[in-house]
Amino acid sequence: MAAESTKQGLKPGEMRGEWRADGLRFGIVVSDFNRFITDRLLAGVLDAMGRAGVTEGQIHIVRVPGSFEIPITAKKMAGTGVDSIVCVGCILRGETSHYDYVASETSRGIQLAQMDTGVPMIFCVLTCDTLEQAIDRAGLKGGNKGYEAGVAAIEMAQISRKLRALASKNSSSSASVAGSGKRRARRG
Repeated sequence: MAAESTKQGLKPGEMRGEWRADGLRFGIVVSDFNRFITDRLLAGVLDAMGRAGVTEGQIHIVRVPGSFEIPITAKKMAGTGVDSIVCVGCILRGETSHYDYVASETSRGIQLAQMDTGVPMIFCVLTCDTLEQAIDRAGLKGGNKGYEAGVAAIEMAQISRKLRALASKNSSSSASVAGSGKRRARRG
């Protein structure tokens, strides 16, 4: 059936984020640990947002001691009315298993926080084996992952806003249809 629909030229609507930031508010949670790297990532986030027309008044930055503290802070920040949050950190592998626990629980915590709150949280926590890998991803060979996260934050804020509007429109249409159905039943 799906192949048949495609042959008929079915072209469903598509929703995308836009490169506009008017009326949006953003949160950024930044780890102070490995600040040499996280400051570069933060600069990338702010560069992307600035290019999209975001003003200083639309951005709220909170610094936390380390990446492990990002999820709880991001979850609390979601309650302030921001449209999306960028979570910035850098976890470097050491000689013990500590890296594995911090990386895993930071990732898990950010995912749970966004699922619990419904606010998009962009994962910009580098998990690298070496400092050189982190430097490459914070502005050298691999570009700046912070910039990419800033772009994603704007797009996801726009998509979330559009989905809320669609849900609101659909729920009022459903209520209208349900209400008219009840009237018909009474008449019949």
